[in-house]
Amino acid sequence: MRVGIVGCGYVADYYVSTLGGHPGLALAGVADRSEERLRRFCAHHGVMPYSSLGRMLEDPSVDIIVNLTNPESHVDVTRAALEAGKHVYSEKPLALRQRDAEALLELAASRGLGLASAPCGVLGETAQTLWKVLRDGRIGRPLLVYAELDDGPKYFPEYRPRISASGALWPHNDEFRTGCILEHAGYYLSWLVTFFGPAQAVTAFTTCIDRNKSADIPASEHGPDFSVACIEFASGTLARLTCSVLAEPNRALRIIGESGTVWAEDCWDYAAPVRLLETPRPRGTAPTLVAPVRGSSIGGVQKLRHPMDFARGIAELAESVQSGRASRLSGAFTLHVNELALAINEAGRMGAPVRLSTRFDSMAPMPWAL
Repeated sequence: MRVGIVGCGYVADYYVSTLGGHPGLALAGVADRSEERLRRFCAHHGVMPYSSLGRMLEDPSVDIIVNLTNPESHVDVTRAALEAGKHVYSEKPLALRQRDAEALLELAASRGLGLASAPCGVLGETAQTLWKVLRDGRIGRPLLVYAELDDGPKYFPEYRPRISASGALWPHNDEFRTGCILEHAGYYLSWLVTFFGPAQAVTAFTTCIDRNKSADIPASEHGPDFSVACIEFASGTLARLTCSVLAEPNRALRIIGESGTVWAEDCWDYAAPVRLLETPRPRGTAPTLVAPVRGSSIGGVQKLRHPMDFARGIAELAESVQSGRASRLSGAFTLHVNELALAINEAGRMGAPVRLSTRFDSMAPMPWAL
């Protein structure tokens, strides 16, 4: 299927660099509201520019729109693409307000279109290996999860701009405004709801500790930079998710069950090792390194320029549309992850559980993970 990318900012380089690993996808072209950024991106990657989003949406050869715009623009761009009859894969979050996310899903359903949202790491080898360990009952009934998503400090002792391969600046102001939850929590929230089913309640503490991360935006516009959330799943598992841009990077996941523990070191690396410690075992027994399940279509994940295969979610959407099967990143799944992220993001110092209303059908494992 032919793909049109809207937004040539920092993350777009990673999407384009991983599209080549999916022979079922072809890049039709890209669009951006900045002529200079568009010109630089197209020159670097050798891709075709569209003069506007409207021109891209008018192109009948474009099947899927990949929405990589700023979070505030996600809803407008996605809505326009759906109204033009295009399937849409959006960067996270799908929407900054849950009612907008629901409206987008209703629009997609009414037009018979596919709509999915990043992140797609749950389709990667590390997540699928963890899930297989759980499905096989290697640790018994999962009781407790510790998930860490510390991704900083990004600005000490002073902010130093990061530049992508095509010359785009890392959008630090957008990230600081949006906050660590909506920018990052989805990486593990999507794993957790896949492993344990829908969440039924969340109790969270979310705040902004340092409002001086960027001198370019007022202190009042800084989003959360720290959060800790306890998520209760209908299946009985309890998860604690910590998220910040203050502490040194730590993206580890540990799942404790009745008869063992399984963990992974990094949710941003599709090739991160998975380790298993089954009990009872003699004291001092070393954990087992679990053989990863490998994707048949994506071989050397380790050889990618980035450890995440950003295009895998687009490929999943395309394959589901072409085959007529339900997408693993279904609308209901996307809506539930979005609701959960917003509940945590808006928690403040609430101290009382928020009851969740959305539900979704269980995701099917990747075929090569069976």
